[in-house]
Amino acid sequence: MLLKDKVCLILGAASLRSIGYGTAELFAEHGAKVVVADVKMDAETLNAVKLSIQSKLGNSVSVHGFSCDISSPTDCDKLVSEVVALHGTIDCLVNSAGIVRNIPILELAEKDLDLMFDINLKGAFYICQSVLKVFVEKKSGTIVNVASSAAQRGGGLVGGSHYAASKGGMLSLTKSIAREFAALGIRANSICPAMIETPMLDGLSEERLKGIVDAIPLKRVGTTREMAGACLFLSSELSGFVTGSNIDVNGGTHIH
Repeated sequence: MLLKDKVCLILGAASLRSIGYGTAELFAEHGAKVVVADVKMDAETLNAVKLSIQSKLGNSVSVHGFSCDISSPTDCDKLVSEVVALHGTIDCLVNSAGIVRNIPILELAEKDLDLMFDINLKGAFYICQSVLKVFVEKKSGTIVNVASSAAQRGGGLVGGSHYAASKGGMLSLTKSIAREFAALGIRANSICPAMIETPMLDGLSEERLKGIVDAIPLKRVGTTREMAGACLFLSSELSGFVTGSNIDVNGGTHIH
């Protein structure tokens, strides 16, 4: 087990079809003490997440959950305090919380830009700040930020310029954290997915999705478990000498 008894905080895990949930399931399989958080997390949602993981693994697992709006620094601090009170520490953060909107740049209103940056970029800053306070004290910890290939290619297939800019900022943030905290044994890396089978694809027509898949070298969309595999690598000692890096999980869509 690659994460046995490690306390892993995973953001953006309310949907059973999300990258966050897929990561929680794989981490639990590898022995982690999983804590899931989402702005939509409540007792019913947490129960569904826990039951689904236990059903897949066939045994009881340690899964707890909390509600958190990562656009609020107060909420982020509260979440981290709750996890530390529960488990005594945090070993790993996987931040896959985020939103996507496809709005042409000339039609962007201030409120659209504020919402996107508040969640995707400022939210990443806030949750990383909160967790880093714990990591600095213990002189260890790993951060995995889920960005997007939109940050690399300039715009996304399902997201506009404000989405790409917010995810580009997340890439820079991750590299900065890696550089600033490396001497303390803290690692930070990012992942850039493209066309993963999540609710983000639900708005696409069958014809549009087929056109997108035809342009992917591997000729299919990715799965949340494949994304979770990248998160597992970056969160475990398998990547012990990896920091400030990015992994592309895109089926060859963006080869650079």
